[in-house]
Amino acid sequence: MLSCAELDVAVAGRLLVESLSLSLEPGRFVALLGRNGAGKTLTLHTLAGLRGAARGTILLDGKPLPAWPPAERARRLGLLPQAAEDPFPVTVLETTLIGRHPHIDFWRWEDSRDIAIARQRLGEVDLGGLEGRSVETLSGGERRRLAVATLLAQDPATCLLDEPTNHLDPQHQLGVLQLFRERADAGGTVLASLHDATLAARFADDALLLHGDGRWAFGPCEQVLTPASLSDLYMSSIHEIAWGNRRVFIAG
Repeated sequence: MLSCAELDVAVAGRLLVESLSLSLEPGRFVALLGRNGAGKTLTLHTLAGLRGAARGTILLDGKPLPAWPPAERARRLGLLPQAAEDPFPVTVLETTLIGRHPHIDFWRWEDSRDIAIARQRLGEVDLGGLEGRSVETLSGGERRRLAVATLLAQDPATCLLDEPTNHLDPQHQLGVLQLFRERADAGGTVLASLHDATLAARFADDALLLHGDGRWAFGPCEQVLTPASLSDLYMSSIHEIAWGNRRVFIAG
């Protein structure tokens, strides 16, 4: 379980999130919503241990996050960044195998089991058959799905996702979010920043709203995702319509 208490997130002297206290429980999918610049990425990076908090504590399985050895922490906690760079000419399979490194002992190469896991994850994001392709030849959406496959190959109990649907067409947006919904249903924990409140209401159990001025709200989607709260969050009029048994939010 990943939790934080009295967490402040700030940048350039600006306090974006003040006194954030919450627990990300196993079996829950949490949607993170907010305007551009509200601190979603910085909050995810802080929870992942990539940057220091202005104030507060972060615990992973009851232990302070900085106290975990890097490899052991990576087996429990994984981050999907908003964008990934490919500095070297590598293949799709080689990239996915990077996710297996926290599970491989020092000086040991990937074995047949690691390769099988990587191939399985590529198949789950509709990249099966592209294992030998150079990453440089992939489209933006394919690269995004490759990043998802790499995180899935890492197999952390807690997944922090920074705009996982970025660059994806509608089919693959739904497919990727369904994969993480299934991980939560199997006992994992997911925190994903999204720009679409409709997708958040469809896939998430809880929602964390960041206003960018220190204010935040957290709770079940049924209570937190409302036209009033979303209109305040996005500083734009948001309306809710019913379509079947789903909640759909539109701006205007």
